Order: sequence, then C-alpha cells, then structure tokens
Amino acid sequence: MIDRNNYWFGKNVLITGINGFIGGNLAKSLVERGATVYGIIRNIKSDSILFYEGLNEKVVLINGDITDKDFIARIISEAMIQSVFHLAAQVEIGVGLTNPYLTFETNIKGTYSILEGARQCPDHVESIIMASTDKSYGSYPKESMPYKEDYPLIPKYPYDVSKACADMISQSYATDVFNLPVIVTRFCNIFGPGQLNFSAIFPDSIRSCLGYSKFIPRGDGSQIRDYIFIDDVVELYLTMSEKLAQNPDKFRGHVYNAGTNAPKSVHEVLKTVYNLTGKQGDFHKIEELMKTKKTVGEIDCQYMDFEKVNEHFNWAPSHSFESGVRKTIKWYNAYLSKKYAS
Repeated sequence: MIDRNNYWFGKNVLITGINGFIGGNLAKSLVERGATVYGIIRNIKSDSILFYEGLNEKVVLINGDITDKDFIARIISEAMIQSVFHLAAQVEIGVGLTNPYLTFETNIKGTYSILEGARQCPDHVESIIMASTDKSYGSYPKESMPYKEDYPLIPKYPYDVSKACADMISQSYATDVFNLPVIVTRFCNIFGPGQLNFSAIFPDSIRSCLGYSKFIPRGDGSQIRDYIFIDDVVELYLTMSEKLAQNPDKFRGHVYNAGTNAPKSVHEVLKTVYNLTGKQGDFHKIEELMKTKKTVGEIDCQYMDFEKVNEHFNWAPSHSFESGVRKTIKWYNAYLSKKYAS
C-alpha cells in the first residue's frame, strides 16, 4: 500500500533515460511511492527492466529526442513537471572513441536542452538532478584518490569530456543568472538488478557464471574502481531531489560525489562474482586470460568517498559490496532463466 503522506505521492516527475538500468530502477521506486512518472524514450527497448518488470504500464512514456529543447519544454509545461532526473546519456566508452560526435551531441546538447526546457517553466520545476560521472575528473594519480568535488576537471577521452562539459553547463544554469534548482551528481560505478548492458562487467560475468555465455576479459584486471549498489543510488537521488526542492538556496549548484570509499580492482570484482556463483574453478582460467590482456582507453584508478554528501544529506551506502552482488546474482538468475526458457 502506498503511503500517501510520503513526499513523492502525487508528484509529477520526468526521467530521461527511463529505459535504462538506473532510470528503470528509479522509476520503480517512484511508482511505489505514488508519483506520476513521465519518461522520455527515443527507441522502444523491450529488453529492459522497465518492460521486464511491467513498469512501462505504470508510467507515461513519451517518444522524443532529448536534444530537442522545444519538445522538452512542451513536456515539462504540459505535464506540470516538478522534479527532473536527467539520466540519459551515451555512456559507452568505446562508442565515444569511435563516434565522438554522437557522444558530444547526446551528452552535451542533451544536457543544455533539458535545462533550457526547464528554464522556460520556472513556476513549477522544483528540482533538477543531473547525473554525471567520476569520469568527468579525468585521470589523476592514484595517490590523489579519492576524488574530491573541488578537483579541477581534466578529462581526455570523448565520453569523459562530454560529461565534464555537461557538468559545467549545469552549474552555469544553477547560478544567480538563471537560478535553476540544479544539483550535479558524480557517482562511482553503479551495479545491480536490471543492468542489461552486457558489455558491463557485472551482467557479463554473471551471465557467464550462470552458464549462458563465455566471459572474455577485456583487460588485465588491474584497473581500480569503486562500485555502489543501485538501491543506494536510488535512495540518494530521491533524498537529494526532495531536499533541493525544500531548500534550493542551500543546495543549488552543488556537485556531489558518491562512492563507498572501498575501491576494488576488476580482478577482485570478478573473483567475488565467480566465488558467489560457485565457479571458483573457472576463475583460474579467467586469471590466465587476463595476464595476456592490456587495457586501452580507460583510466587506471578511480574512486571517491561520500564525505560531502554524508554531511549535507546524512547519506551513506547501506549495502555491502558482497550483499549487493548476491542480490544482483539472484535477479539475473531469474531473468536469464526466463529469457532463455522462452
């Protein structure tokens, strides 16, 4: 039963990237809280958590392009949108290297189109959460970790550059010049149920461990990353949006990192997945393969803490890495068995 007294009951919410992993999980949580959720999609992708869990029947899906500011403004105006979560992006690092134009067009123009659309509806837009990434910082030496919000942005690769540009544009709209209630979030690597991009490490390796594919490592496993569970991310997004709407002058224009401050190598991640699926023997073969690989086009070491976001929102991750991986494996087991049985 929906708690009608919770903040989100009856709120009109727009999610870009609703058909993605994070957007689908966020939509699920908002629907459960009684919000009216609108989502922009460019292409129907039925193989997503949104459709798999029947959320597409509980939200309003609108076909369109996030780079079309007039389209965005019309949605925000007609639906009386109060909260915006801009999650849509071209996130594939490889695509960024082969098609930088697409990456810049989607991630940079898409961002200022969303913000410009919101700027035209100042009377009812209460909060705008812009999803960025730790990649915006660029490559810092390992001894500089964890990233801090005040680090200069020195990105190099197209995806990283596109997100850094989007960050600065978002902060510009949050200044006294435009006065939009905007927060920029830079989170570490997010994992969990519903991540159906099988080029990502968790779905790729779990699918292999469950016997549906063969995992082929793309690097030597030495890259250091931080991994945060999707439920913790959704909770933080909702908390940020609510607090921003209630006190825009306090939070507007801030950048917030969120990680676990417990970084792990790709090697450690894979070892955990293989151990928790009972495939320890297979992991030794993966280790041997990784010794023959070299990673190209990725930053060696990235992680962040949650000091500022804890101070401002009293937030900390509630899931341990292992508990998050266990829940993720359980979800994929159900998903893949149903997918391959049909």
